[in-house]
Amino acid sequence: MVSISAISLLDLIHTKFCLVFIAVFLSLAYILKFKSPKNFPPGPWSLPFVGDLLRLKPTIIHFQLRKFAEQYGDIFSINFGSRIVVLNGLKLFKEAFIQHGENFVDRPSLPLIDDIVHNNGLVASNGYVWKQQRRFALMTLKNFGLGKKSLEPSIQAETKCLSEALGNEQGQPFDPQFVINNAVSNVICCLVFGDRFEYTDRQFQDLLRLINEAVYLEGSGWAQLYNIFPWIMRRVPGPHRKIFEHWDKVIAFVKLKIKEHKNDWDPSAPRDYIDCFLAEMEKCKNDVDAGFNEENLCFCTLDLFVAGTETTSTTLNWGLLFMIKYPDVQEKVQAEIDHVIGQSRLPSMADRPNMPYTDAVIHEIQRMGNILPLNVARMATKDTQMGEYIIPKGTMVLAMLMSVLFDESEWETPHTFNPGHFLDAEGNFRRRDAFMPFSAGKRVCLGEQLARMELFLFFTSLLQRFTFSPPPGVEPSLEYKMGITHCPKPYKLCVVPR
Repeated sequence: MVSISAISLLDLIHTKFCLVFIAVFLSLAYILKFKSPKNFPPGPWSLPFVGDLLRLKPTIIHFQLRKFAEQYGDIFSINFGSRIVVLNGLKLFKEAFIQHGENFVDRPSLPLIDDIVHNNGLVASNGYVWKQQRRFALMTLKNFGLGKKSLEPSIQAETKCLSEALGNEQGQPFDPQFVINNAVSNVICCLVFGDRFEYTDRQFQDLLRLINEAVYLEGSGWAQLYNIFPWIMRRVPGPHRKIFEHWDKVIAFVKLKIKEHKNDWDPSAPRDYIDCFLAEMEKCKNDVDAGFNEENLCFCTLDLFVAGTETTSTTLNWGLLFMIKYPDVQEKVQAEIDHVIGQSRLPSMADRPNMPYTDAVIHEIQRMGNILPLNVARMATKDTQMGEYIIPKGTMVLAMLMSVLFDESEWETPHTFNPGHFLDAEGNFRRRDAFMPFSAGKRVCLGEQLARMELFLFFTSLLQRFTFSPPPGVEPSLEYKMGITHCPKPYKLCVVPR
């Protein structure tokens, strides 16, 4: 018995020793791997393996990062399984993306995104394929009217459909989110799919809901866990599974549209982006690195469809919420609309220069709506000096758009909804350097011109036709939900014809 007990004790000691050795070895390996290089930006102390995951809450991460900036300075670092440099303020934003633009043109590799798009598309791709696809997308969309007056009639037609749908609510409280999403989405759908979808189309409404939820979940803690521990998260159940399920359904929709296009494709009469891409596939058969293949067609179309739907519709939803929150601003916009446009015709982009107050309100909606507070991540393509610090090649960089849009050295009242930010002493519209809702540099949003046109035409058309107010007895709330985008929480309003 003594000898057996002794052997058991030795086995126990040996097992404990092995476990301690493994723990120490892994910890040392982690420390050596993630030891900050010389002149690396400072930041909070982080835990092994999970980094700052337990400290940073997805719902308030944009506020927490601003607090870190107060403590460590406008350039600091955090750790989400790998080192991330966070940039704050207009000066650093311009220095990184304009002065050193080529050094920060790439996207980082994120396991969650990689497992969805497989290095395809317009948003997550890099290098030659990204340059070729961005060039082609811009050229094709311009040929179909992007940034031109020729696109205006189709947007105006959609504003009429939206106004009719809102009028059908007969002044009763309702949530405008998905009808706004549908209207905005129809504009980009006409450009990429060659068709629009009725607001009563339940299948399309369900698709928009899937996109909305997937974008929200991609900003969750589960998504961050996936990016830190992909080899584990790929094998375990959890809410992160919904991200893949939702995108699979959206991707299936896009693939169906591509199949329909191939069935009746006429190369001599391109109807939309998909038709033009199919033609380019024929032209570029010998340039396989350019990405003109059917798989990439699917994901480039997906990127245009989702980006063209989500961001502008979120901004308009913030806009209507701000109008019911600040009725005096709504009244001033309507007075300017009545003076410049009247009630007998639809608003046009030609009216914009004559409507400085309305233009200022739309810009302030974009600033305060702050729909991408963290921006879309970039990656250093080479060692780059920023101030007194070095950002090593391969480091992920978050340039906080929120820090620019709320920069206290740039805005008179940064935390207050104030259209005066964009008006001079004479009431004329004025541009502001710190207004960068579409980011900047080589990765600036390629749909910026379309978004500006949509925001002006939809917003002015709605306020020309209707007055928006909160339901009786309800105080409008500016509470938000945070995913990849910063959205208003679901709210209801009343729509009354003018």
